[in-house]
Amino acid sequence: MDAAAKLTSKGQMTVPKAVRDALGLEEGDEVVFHVEGNRAVLARTPDFLSLASAIPVPAAKRNVAWDEVIRKTRSARTAKRR
Repeated sequence: MDAAAKLTSKGQMTVPKAVRDALGLEEGDEVVFHVEGNRAVLARTPDFLSLASAIPVPAAKRNVAWDEVIRKTRSARTAKRR
């Protein structure tokens, strides 16, 4: 599906009804734009709170600072490449 929208002088646009319907968007929903080169992909933002209990987290890994999680993940990836 292709749909067009016009950007206002304030940087706003209306998401066409066909797109809102296809994504199930309703008033108050949030969306994310993913920029790929000179294109942007619009996607519905998932309700992250509904995912909170979807994946079990071992007790030893709970309450770890996000910077530490990223550091350990990068270290693990580097180790796998060797």
